[in-house]
Amino acid sequence: MDKSTLVFIPASYKRISKQFNMKTIQLLIIGFMMLGNALSAQTQPKHKYLKPVNSKNSVSVIIEGKSKDYYYLSSKEPALIRLSGPGKLRLLTRGQFVPGQAGKMKYEIVYTIDGGAPKTFRSGDVARSINATYVNGTMGVPSQLVDFEIYLGPGQHSIDFKLSKSKSPVAVRYSFTPVKSRKQEWIAVHPANGPEIVELDSKETLISYYRFSPEKPLKVELNGPTELQVLTRAEFQYKMRGTIHYRIQVKLDGKVINSYQLSSKRSETATYKNEKQLVPGKGNEFVVSVPRGKHTIEMIPMDKDKNTILGRVLIPVKDVKIKK
Repeated sequence: MDKSTLVFIPASYKRISKQFNMKTIQLLIIGFMMLGNALSAQTQPKHKYLKPVNSKNSVSVIIEGKSKDYYYLSSKEPALIRLSGPGKLRLLTRGQFVPGQAGKMKYEIVYTIDGGAPKTFRSGDVARSINATYVNGTMGVPSQLVDFEIYLGPGQHSIDFKLSKSKSPVAVRYSFTPVKSRKQEWIAVHPANGPEIVELDSKETLISYYRFSPEKPLKVELNGPTELQVLTRAEFQYKMRGTIHYRIQVKLDGKVINSYQLSSKRSETATYKNEKQLVPGKGNEFVVSVPRGKHTIEMIPMDKDKNTILGRVLIPVKDVKIKK
């Protein structure tokens, strides 16, 4: 390059340019971080608050100027929560310090999932809250927040909660956060006791279900470990409307391991292939964990006054070759 074409750039301009570039890079980094956080917030599942199916007694608690609804637990009638998994059910619990009550408190909550074995949550020593109050000040003071989580697998669940070993009232706020179910291919298996086959037409596809009852349960023999996906539908007489509530008991090798409280309305997409006097209900799903070894699993309707139930059972494709 000819010396006559050289351009002199003052040192001060170089410093300004360098500072400008550094600020630009910092702003870009901050912008990308904010964008990443925003996208992450959009993709994370949102929690929702649930009200017990049989709730009759609630209390309003003021926290940071906002009113929150809590539901009292009873030692006699359990609070019932119904939901579809998978996800995490979080219980936010608060005891009630009545006026004049001194010291700390303890309480226990006994809960069962899908009719399984009872489990117990123990609060430990709990003091008065310093940032929560009741809307009705004459009730006393809420305790500090004590919470615990329950993980629930795929399918429908019924969880009941009772208060145990507490001298003080205890109220709960129920928060459920869905989680993504892992993708898995399922394959239908045939029941061992040969129940009646019923074909349903769903979205122009014929699907085989099995009709079962308290007298003729749905029985499957499997080699574990694996999972058994159970799909059920109530059966409606053609003129029936509303909702059918029904219960399914699950036995593993003759021992009751779970029971499910399910509800079904008339399906809008499925019809019987050959039975015009009946209408199938919408499908319900639950999943049974099958331990290692050879096992017999039975699904038994618990309501003898109800109609028969349609069922379909599947296992993961990856477990088809499991041997004893």
